[in-house]
Amino acid sequence: MTRKAHGQIRRSQVITTYGPGALIDLPRYSAIVGGLDTWPKTSDLEEIVEARLVRKLEIMTGVPVQRLYAPPPDSNDPREPAKGIGAWRFPEWFVVQDEAGAGDRERSRRLVHRKALDEKGRFDGRQVVATRFVRACPRGHVDDLDWRLYVHGPNDNCRRQLWLDERGTGGDLADLVARCECGKSRSLYEATQLEMNPLGTCRGARPWLGRNANENCSQPSRLLIRTASNAYFPQVVSVLSLPERSTGVEKAIRELWDLLQAVDSVESLTVFKRLPRVTEKLVHYSDEEVLEAIREIKSGEADEKPVKQVELDALLTAPEGFGDDVPVDTNFHARRLPDQA
Repeated sequence: MTRKAHGQIRRSQVITTYGPGALIDLPRYSAIVGGLDTWPKTSDLEEIVEARLVRKLEIMTGVPVQRLYAPPPDSNDPREPAKGIGAWRFPEWFVVQDEAGAGDRERSRRLVHRKALDEKGRFDGRQVVATRFVRACPRGHVDDLDWRLYVHGPNDNCRRQLWLDERGTGGDLADLVARCECGKSRSLYEATQLEMNPLGTCRGARPWLGRNANENCSQPSRLLIRTASNAYFPQVVSVLSLPERSTGVEKAIRELWDLLQAVDSVESLTVFKRLPRVTEKLVHYSDEEVLEAIREIKSGEADEKPVKQVELDALLTAPEGFGDDVPVDTNFHARRLPDQA
């Protein structure tokens, strides 16, 4: 992974189509989008403050969610350092772009591993492109095909050149054959016969987390076309951003939440109240009121209603009226049709 930018996607695509673990074609490379450890520092990101969404994620995952951040935006200033998201080159098997005659219905291209490429990413002076096929398992692991094992079987250590033969123009798996110069070959169609476990047991590979990030897995591997629409499914969780209708002490605490989320006792609150900013916001409230409000926010008691119920309540309590040219509240503007015409 280098610090140089190799492509660009919209911020909305980062949380939908091309999230961590998604397979993506960049202008020059095929890659897999890196995990959150490849994002910029949180100090360089925009924080998304949405308590109900945080609470919903905590309930779904069972993991405490500290903060939410938006994907880094692209900067139009070339003088600023890049703040992009990392991606790892994947897969690591390639087909060599050998010359073929015009109109040829059959052609053979060499299959080579990344380690066989030169410093310019070529093989034998020719360009290469990433193979279309990878393997995956129901637990979400994704890995390269072990082409040598697929062609030869488990008890053959042949290291001769592999080829991918295309016998037709339709691109069907039945027209593709992986072949070795030793004479052994196998149709790609056989890779779809799950009862035979042709691709072997999953190794638990997680290439979006970098090398050597495997975990234990005993699921059978399945053939996956990396550019197919079923290669990646994001789990999208959303809520409507509603205005906070809270008490004065709760509102003050939320404004100081980056500091007060660590408070768990009168002693720790006393320490933070030495800061002028905290003192100014909490001057009208007792320590008991502040601690109680902090406990409620942490436990999510203020938002125990289902997310959809809270959203519906906010819309139903909106004042009656029709379209207004100028919204009263720029952050949340809703009008409810009169109950009686």
